[in-house]
Amino acid sequence: MKKYAFYLLLLFSLSSCKKAIQNIQEDLVLKAMTNGQWHITKFINNGATITTDFAAYKFQYYENKTVDAIKNGVIEQQGNWDGNANTMTTSAHFPSAVYPLDLINGNWLITNNSWTFVEATQTVGADVKKMRLEKL
Repeated sequence: MKKYAFYLLLLFSLSSCKKAIQNIQEDLVLKAMTNGQWHITKFINNGATITTDFAAYKFQYYENKTVDAIKNGVIEQQGNWDGNANTMTTSAHFPSAVYPLDLINGNWLITNNSWTFVEATQTVGADVKKMRLEKL
């Protein structure tokens, strides 16, 4: 009986460790995203580079999973964001967004990242977008 109790305790401990690691990863994503403003340094939409369309924008991410799109120093649009360190994905939603902000909406696969940049792709049907965000 002691043997089973030991294995149950070990299983519970491992589950707790896994959850703790996930919480740490989530906290790190939050800290990285919410510390400072970001801007788009590369945006490719179906092979066409349209980075200059985002030149006036900066993005401020918050811990409550909201994000401000700031154009020329003024909040133009508020939206929501999320990130998942386990699946290496992020998402953004700016309700009623118009071009070019509407291109950011949706789920993105993070292909490369550090504390100061994120590179991601989004594929919907035949449409492929690539974006690079850098911290200011």
